[in-house]
Amino acid sequence: MPFVSIALLFATTLSGQGQCAYDQNAMLLLDQNAFDQDMDGGWRALAANGCDTQAADLIAKWREVHHAEDPILYWHEGQLRANAGEYDRAVRLFEAARHPASEDEKWGWNLYVEGSIAFLEGDLPALESARAKLSMLPEPPEFQSIKDVHGNLTTIAWPMNLHVLDGFIRCWGKRYKEAYNCPN
Repeated sequence: MPFVSIALLFATTLSGQGQCAYDQNAMLLLDQNAFDQDMDGGWRALAANGCDTQAADLIAKWREVHHAEDPILYWHEGQLRANAGEYDRAVRLFEAARHPASEDEKWGWNLYVEGSIAFLEGDLPALESARAKLSMLPEPPEFQSIKDVHGNLTTIAWPMNLHVLDGFIRCWGKRYKEAYNCPN
């Protein structure tokens, strides 16, 4: 273990205040799976307390410390920035979360990104266009064998994230945080 990591193990640096307080050093020691994909831990535990800005700052710090360029980290930070009303920052982070076109042609991630950016920029025609294109993607054969982070087969509606873009349209004019989980 590198010297810096050993030093971090013995140091506790509380960041934030009240319900938004967390041990930054402990968070920075987590591997990416524990930090980003544990639905009850990592940055998600902080966000669950309503600490969107602090959780976004933590993701940015984790990326910096680990030299991580994984698009999903940019995406999650962007979502938290959007939740906090920081739309300009969120758009830049969403742009950084795009996948190369050759890797995305059948999955539609970039269409989801485009639709989300359109929502943040108040461009309903662009949102509707991204939604329409996403809805027409044929389901890839390997989609039925998608596994969650624990290796278990998972059931996800196809096309992925279409329900989010539908919610943005249904809740047009509301804040991102509300529209993201817009009820049917």
